[in-house]
Amino acid sequence: MDSIWLDGPEWLAVLRVGLGLWWLESWRHKDKKAWFGGSGIAWAADVAAKHRWAPVRAGFDAVVAPRPKLMAYVVAHAELALGLGLVLGFLTPVALLGGLLLNAVYFVLMIHDWAEQGQNSMMALISLAGFFGMAWQTWSLDAWLGWFR
Repeated sequence: MDSIWLDGPEWLAVLRVGLGLWWLESWRHKDKKAWFGGSGIAWAADVAAKHRWAPVRAGFDAVVAPRPKLMAYVVAHAELALGLGLVLGFLTPVALLGGLLLNAVYFVLMIHDWAEQGQNSMMALISLAGFFGMAWQTWSLDAWLGWFR
């Protein structure tokens, strides 16, 4: 594979780190006081209540609605963990698949919001390219530790 400036695994590492920074920004820009106070899950509940797909409404009502505080912490800390894992290249395949799953959940929940759809589809695409391109081979703790060869 020919490339300019960096080699293929290094470009995949650039994508991995960039995706990690994107997840960290998702975590950083949350108003933590409001988010953990219930605003984020209340907003998602409103979106889910109006969703055109009954399984999404039912799934939200069964999994998220009964435990809003816990889910607020799960979402925020998942974004933080994904960001740190991808930037540092630690447990990278797990972080890439976890991010792909979280983007899929966001994508389905926000099916009506085209701005969100673009962000989630691009993040999912980077996760897929990073996973199948084994983006943990370069500039990562995983490579330094000899994991996932």
